[in-house]
Amino acid sequence: MVTVVKTKADYNTALRNIFHQMSACYRYLGPAERFRAIAYEVASRTLTNLQRDVSEYAGDIQSLDKLKGIGESIAEKIIEYIHTGKIKTFEALKRKVPMELLELMDMNGMGPATVKVLHDQLGIKNREDLAAAIAAGKLESIRGIGARKIANMQRGLKMHKTALNRMLLWDALKTGHELLLVIKTLPGVKKAELAGSLRRRKETIGDIDIVVQAEKIARKGLTNTLVKSGIVSRVISRGDTRVSIILRSEMQADIRIVDKHEFGAAMLYFTGSRDHNVKLRTLAGNKGYKLNEYGLFSVETGAYLAGKTEEEIYDRLGLQYIEPELREEKGEIEKAAKNKLPVLVTVNQIKGDMQMHSRWSDGEEQIEDIAQFIRRAFPHYEYIVITDHSPSERVAHGLQPSDFTRQFKEIDKINTKLGFKFIKKGVEVDILADGQLDLPDTLLKQFDWVVAAIHSGFTHDNTARLIKACNHPYVNCIGHPSGRIIGSREAYAVNWEQLFLSAAATNTCMEINAQPSRLDLWDDLIRMALNKGVCLTISTDAHALTQYEFMQLGVWTARRGGCRRKDILNTRCWNEIEDWKMKKRAVLPA
Repeated sequence: MVTVVKTKADYNTALRNIFHQMSACYRYLGPAERFRAIAYEVASRTLTNLQRDVSEYAGDIQSLDKLKGIGESIAEKIIEYIHTGKIKTFEALKRKVPMELLELMDMNGMGPATVKVLHDQLGIKNREDLAAAIAAGKLESIRGIGARKIANMQRGLKMHKTALNRMLLWDALKTGHELLLVIKTLPGVKKAELAGSLRRRKETIGDIDIVVQAEKIARKGLTNTLVKSGIVSRVISRGDTRVSIILRSEMQADIRIVDKHEFGAAMLYFTGSRDHNVKLRTLAGNKGYKLNEYGLFSVETGAYLAGKTEEEIYDRLGLQYIEPELREEKGEIEKAAKNKLPVLVTVNQIKGDMQMHSRWSDGEEQIEDIAQFIRRAFPHYEYIVITDHSPSERVAHGLQPSDFTRQFKEIDKINTKLGFKFIKKGVEVDILADGQLDLPDTLLKQFDWVVAAIHSGFTHDNTARLIKACNHPYVNCIGHPSGRIIGSREAYAVNWEQLFLSAAATNTCMEINAQPSRLDLWDDLIRMALNKGVCLTISTDAHALTQYEFMQLGVWTARRGGCRRKDILNTRCWNEIEDWKMKKRAVLPA
C-alpha cells in the first residue's frame, strides 16, 4: 500500500508570501513607504532561497538577524508568526489596502499608481473585474491609459490564465517523478517512463503522461491500487489500458498501459509532439506502413514490423533516432533522413557554472561554502564564476566598487586554500537605461567574467541598449537576454536578428539562464542565435545550494534549441575561455 508522508509546516512558504504581500501593500501606499516595500521584498527573496525551515532559526532574534535581508524588525515578525500564526502589522495593512488589488500589482506593467486609478475610478478589485472592464471598453475613458497599456494588460491577463493551467517544467518533473516512483512499486509493472511534453522538456507542462508496461492479467489490480494511493486526489476515468487521475497537486496525469511489444510505439506516440507524429505517420504511409500507438505495421499484410523500442521504429523508417527534445516538427525529420541531426550537448560535458550569487549580494551562502558544496556535488566542474550584483540592484544588495575589491581578496584566499583557481571573479552588471554599465571600466577589466543584464525598463524596446552592451570591450555575456519571467512577465521588445548579429560580430555570449521561471534564451531564440553564429553559455543563476541542479534544465533547453557541445562555451576548459575572450579584445580593444 502506498502512503504519503506528511511534512512539518512550511513556514518559509507562508512567510515568503506574507512578506511579498506586505511589500505590495507598502508600494500601494505610495513613495513614502518605498524603503519598507524594498525591505519586505528582500526578506521574501531570502525566504525563497532559504534551504532550512526558518523556524529552526527562531529561537531568538539574533539568530534570525544573521540571515541576509532579515533585520531585527522583520525577525520579530517571523517569531510572532511562528508563535501565533499571524503578524499584527500585516493584519493592520489588510485593513488599509484592498487585498484583492495586490494580484493586479503582480501583473507586468501594473504599478501601484495604475492600480489605484482603476480601483478609484472603475471599482476594479481583481483580474476578473479588469478583464470585464477591458471587454466593455471602460478603460478607454481613463486619462493616461492608452491603447498600448490596455494591450499590455490583456497580455498580462492571458499570461496569468496560462500560469494557472500549466506548471513550470522543474515543478512538473518533481511531480512526475513522484508519481513514477509510486507506479514502479505497483504489482505487475515491468517498466514505466514519463512521456508527453514533460519528456520533451517543454518549459511549461499542462499534464503528465506516463507509459506503463504490464501484463494484462495484472492491470485491474494495478489500477485499483493506484487510485487508492495517497498521491491521487480523484479519478477521472479508468480502464484496462488507460487511467486518468487528478493528483494532490491538482495536476492531471494520464497513464497508458501497454504490452511489451507495444512499449516503444506507445512512448513514441504519447511523447509527441502532435506535429512530429503526423509527419512520421505520413512518412510511414509513403513507405507502405501504418504507424500508431501499437506499433509499425505493413499496410499490405497487416504484419507487425516494429514497436518494442522507438529506435527500431525510426530505423525502419530510414531515420536517425530523434531525441525527444527535438520532436517539434521543426526540420528534425528531414535532417534525420539525411543523417544530419546534431549530437546534442549533455550535462556531463559542462565544465563550470558561469553565473551564481553569494551572500555578498542576494545569495544565501558564503563563497567558500558554495565552492566546497560544488566540489562535492559536481566533481567534474573545473571552475565556477561568482557574479554578484552591481550597485543599482538595491533590492539584490548590489555591491559598491570597494566591495568587489574586498571580494577579490576573499576569492584569492579561498583559491589558495583549494590549491587552484577554482573560483573565478565575475559580476552581473546592470545595463542602465542609456546602455551604459553600472561599474567603471577600471573595475570591469579586473573581472574574469562580466555578465551584463537588464533589470529595469521592461516595457521598452531594448535592442539598442543590449547592442551597446555587446559593443563594450569588457562585457563577455548578456544575461537572461529577454528578461521574461514565465507566467508573470513577458519578454521585452528586442530585434533579435540585429542583437545576435552584433553578439556574433563582437564575440559576446548569450546566456541560457536555467532558472525554472526564466529558461532564457528559449529554444526558438537559441536556434536563431546558432544560425547567426552566436556562442552560448548555460548558467544556473543560483542563489542557494539547491539551485545548482538547475544546470540540467539549462542543458535540456539548449538541447531543444539543437545545441551541440561546441556551441556552449562552458563545455570548454578555462584556458579556452580566456582565448575566446581575447578574440573580443582584438575586435574591440579597450
